[in-house]
Amino acid sequence: MKRIIAFMLALAVSTLNACKESDPPLPDNVVQFESAEQGMDAATKEATIKLKLSRAVEAATPVTVQVTPTGITYGTQFTTTPATNGTTLTLTVPAGSSETSFKLTKADNIILSGSETVDFAITSANSPVLVGTTKALKVKFASIVSSGTTLTLDGGTGGSSAINAVYADLSNNTATPVRRAAWDLGFYSGSDFRVIVNNMTGAAATVLNKTDLTQVTAADTVGLNLAFSGTNPDPATTVLLDDVSGDLTKTAIAPVSATDAENKVYVINRGTSGGVTAKGWMKVRILRNGTTGYTLQYAGIKETTFKTVSITKDAAYNFQFVSFDTGAAVNVEPAKARWDFVWTGAMYKTTFGNADVPYYFADQVFINHLGGVTAAEVMTSTVTYDAYGESNIATTTFKNDKVVIGSNWRVASPTSTGVRTDRFYVIKDPSGNVYKLKFLSFATQDGGERGKPKFEYKLVKQGS
Repeated sequence: MKRIIAFMLALAVSTLNACKESDPPLPDNVVQFESAEQGMDAATKEATIKLKLSRAVEAATPVTVQVTPTGITYGTQFTTTPATNGTTLTLTVPAGSSETSFKLTKADNIILSGSETVDFAITSANSPVLVGTTKALKVKFASIVSSGTTLTLDGGTGGSSAINAVYADLSNNTATPVRRAAWDLGFYSGSDFRVIVNNMTGAAATVLNKTDLTQVTAADTVGLNLAFSGTNPDPATTVLLDDVSGDLTKTAIAPVSATDAENKVYVINRGTSGGVTAKGWMKVRILRNGTTGYTLQYAGIKETTFKTVSITKDAAYNFQFVSFDTGAAVNVEPAKARWDFVWTGAMYKTTFGNADVPYYFADQVFINHLGGVTAAEVMTSTVTYDAYGESNIATTTFKNDKVVIGSNWRVASPTSTGVRTDRFYVIKDPSGNVYKLKFLSFATQDGGERGKPKFEYKLVKQGS
């Protein structure tokens, strides 16, 4: 009996070893830049430049980058963070991470011709990481028109509840991540006086019949329902939410009147959708500050005094944003000419019973419709992605619709999750540059990672 047991154990060990030996080796882990070229126009002071790896490293891994400026001087007209040692930049990929980055910053009050460049080249990476094919990046101190590349958006932690929204600028080969919960209110920079709440967190707002913040107490919130249910959604809560299609005439907060007495107090639930941590409700009142801005008064529901923030419109941006956490303006959207779409989780709508109801969806793509971006969805049954060329533009119907891409590009269900391969998108930016774009992955089921969607795009026609 003992011999039989020993034989079976030996067989099991032998079988296990055979399985281990037959497991295919992992592919090389390579480090490279996100793109080969990037631009910094006159309005851009700082850029974050990322180096991506194929997968996370087990131990902290040094990477060395050579820095070669042309027509511009390091330390006088630009710097990096971390700083260089001579002409070498030493970076470290933290253990458990699949990327590292550095910042490139222009000095204040410098005059550039636009011909200046800085070349970055990955010269080495500690074993077992290898240097990939996109090992060189040229940063031009001017606007560029990219011929296309492949980008992976960094949603940060959270997977389907990724903490970041990511703003993509195709012509500039850039993707800017911003925490979804980094802001509470957005103040429109256009001719109208409109204020939006944060749809990315499921924030809600309701008006009270009062104009004095100090007279609003917790008693004014008794019976208020400012939350959106994922299991039993209520069509009546739609009025608490900004229009999900981006129509600024249908915001939860009424247009700010030039007559102060007409501007009432609102109660704001800062939202918990998509894994956002719950925060206390706020009471706010918004006034016009002349013709160029706003005055925000805000406080916690139980507070007897309030704080004030002044917000100035800036025509280069769609909105100016404020966070109740900091009590100040915060950077969220890039300048309106510097992004084409944002990937994020946010409130949209779904059908429940016989009515449309507010519902939080992950992995949505919203074009910059207020900044003049238009887009079209093209089915591959009409023309394939590879075949789509400049001659197809004339028969493409571009829409100035925030949700023309929306969630149509992917499927996420218990039985089927992955990128839809039967369609792609064509995007026209305000400069007239036309790009075709297809999503490659966004979940483990299609070879990607949830919270880090990957897409490819190519220039079809350069704007005039």
